[in-house]
Amino acid sequence: MYEDLSILMRSYKIMLKKSGQKTPRIELVEIGPSADLSIRRTKIASEDLYKQARKQPKQLQPKKKKNLTYDELGNTHGRVHLGKQNVTKIQTRRVKGLKKTPEEKRESRQKKKDLIKAAARELLKNTE
Repeated sequence: MYEDLSILMRSYKIMLKKSGQKTPRIELVEIGPSADLSIRRTKIASEDLYKQARKQPKQLQPKKKKNLTYDELGNTHGRVHLGKQNVTKIQTRRVKGLKKTPEEKRESRQKKKDLIKAAARELLKNTE
């Protein structure tokens, strides 16, 4: 069935020789390495032996890169995850919209005073 089934690999150089016509005569000259491949085994191995032969080490398998997507044109798009940001701490231009109103300032001062008084009361209780 598979008799004389072989693949011949050859490399040739094209030589253009003069001829009596406008187009040159072409000759092929064998150069470089050549190989003859033939089929020697026609039976497939058993299921478990086949699995074992095809097994690849984990190091050779590429790791999937997380948060990367590719569009139809082959461009790479990555996703970056950031934690929660405190907008009040960010240094920005002085924008009136972000400025505290006088009421908010009074409330924050009052909260600070209340916290200090509560801490002082706690200290007095602990010292007695």
